[in-house]
Amino acid sequence: MGDGDAMRDGYDEAPINPLPPVVWLLLLPLVAIEVVLGAGAIGLAGGPEAIGWRNDAIQRFALSPAMLDQMLATGRFNADYALRFLSYPLVHGSVTHAVFVGVFILALGKMVGEVFRAWAVLAVFLGAAVAGALVYSLVPGIEAALFGGYPPVYGLIGAFTFILWARLGAVQANRMRAFTLIGFLMGLQLLFGLLFGGRPDWIADLAGFVSGFALSFVVGPGGPAHILRRIRER
Repeated sequence: MGDGDAMRDGYDEAPINPLPPVVWLLLLPLVAIEVVLGAGAIGLAGGPEAIGWRNDAIQRFALSPAMLDQMLATGRFNADYALRFLSYPLVHGSVTHAVFVGVFILALGKMVGEVFRAWAVLAVFLGAAVAGALVYSLVPGIEAALFGGYPPVYGLIGAFTFILWARLGAVQANRMRAFTLIGFLMGLQLLFGLLFGGRPDWIADLAGFVSGFALSFVVGPGGPAHILRRIRER
């Protein structure tokens, strides 16, 4: 069998499909931060004080709802507070927390990135991060700081749901089936919250999902032109 036969038989194909570059762009900052924090926690870097690096990172990058309240009350823009709306997804409460977020970014980023352009994936991720933080900060009575990458990950879930929703519509199937994943995840969060207690982060997660789904109508394949065409068809 010659080289040409091997190529035709598919033996030269990679066993794993390559990830879109934008997925690495989203994932690598998270990995880099966890490597540094992990090295400090086990004494490989930073000395004794490095054990507290994770807490220090949360203090430095997490978003407190009071930050938006203060900017609105004073009418003054605070660059550090504003940056927290984008920096909070970079820090996590534990390695396990970060690993789950990373797995979701890999899986959902790949599926969405194969349909959306790179800039659109980035827009959904960052847009969901900001939207989740805004809604979280505007809900009265919440004092717990927001950190971790779940709100923008839920934005990717929103984009993935949009893809399923569009495909189901194309074959005249029940589009509500596209919302099975988000229904399952939110139900799981509610169950865990009832059993073990929990933080109000689900508010930011849900807002991230809604914004990711909504943004997909604008940044997804076809964009606003596709929406206008569908409206005219009706």
